[in-house]
Amino acid sequence: MYILLIVIVAVSCKDKKEVGLNDNTSDDVSTLLQFKAVDSAKLYAGKLVRIDSFPSKFITPRPVDIWLPENYSKDKKYSVLYMHDGQMLFDSTTTWNKQEWKVDEWASQLMNEKKVKEFIVVAIHNIPQIRWQDLFPEKAFEFMEATAKDSLKDISGRTNFKLNGDNYLKFITEELKPNIDSNYSVYTDKEHTFVMGSSMGGLMSMYAISEYPDVFGGAGCISTHWPGAMPKEDNPFPDAIFGYMKENLPVAGIHKLYFDYGNKTLDQHYPQYASRVDDILKAKGYTDENSKNLFFEGTDHSENSWNSRLDIPLLFLMNK
Repeated sequence: MYILLIVIVAVSCKDKKEVGLNDNTSDDVSTLLQFKAVDSAKLYAGKLVRIDSFPSKFITPRPVDIWLPENYSKDKKYSVLYMHDGQMLFDSTTTWNKQEWKVDEWASQLMNEKKVKEFIVVAIHNIPQIRWQDLFPEKAFEFMEATAKDSLKDISGRTNFKLNGDNYLKFITEELKPNIDSNYSVYTDKEHTFVMGSSMGGLMSMYAISEYPDVFGGAGCISTHWPGAMPKEDNPFPDAIFGYMKENLPVAGIHKLYFDYGNKTLDQHYPQYASRVDDILKAKGYTDENSKNLFFEGTDHSENSWNSRLDIPLLFLMNK
């Protein structure tokens, strides 16, 4: 298996076929990128393509991985799953805690069993120093009292405090998705476009489908971090997040929403919010057919817990 690192170059038609690009990809896309094989990537199946520093006018450039299933072909179309914290998804030998989501394992197995739509995964790496600012649902900030806003700024520890969730979503929808849609054989409609993440990435996935309901047809929110910041007594942030959801979560009908939570380590702070999530889903018209808010007894806040149940949200969101 190998990773392709992409640099700015024009590509010939032959090159396009080698990296799985569409024949109609424009040769003047000078944003196509010099690629390089990295033999150290350890995958269960398929291959990764990496843009080492995806250029953006909205967020700090960072790596973006694209996982292509085995036998990926430009002769058919695939759904697309956008995921946060991309460096934690595929290869535990390269992650800080030696854990991974096992996305390629589960995706390959479910597709081979023909239980889900065929799909590719677009994995956006985080930058640890600014991950929280990138993934906090920015408009929820306006549902906070002034004192709560000040405490959020204090928690960040930054004199130049700036939430960047709206720009993070602009990056995905205005810069990254057009690149994927143009260069890979994928469906571009919301019925085939999904977003998923854990913890703060769970919050951002909820935010993505709320802000861009015409782009994303489903959101997977794993161990969603309802406290919004460090858990504490009299925490104002959950009220703000739920206030935002009551006003902005898309009504039921054409979307799927998946939430879950455990009760160990950081997840121990999440069960208290389950009924509020259920109430909002019910008020928006969701049923068990198009929404889930599942409890997993004894599971903690880690990639090992998430990979043990990843088949459940994948089946729910992308079942055939």
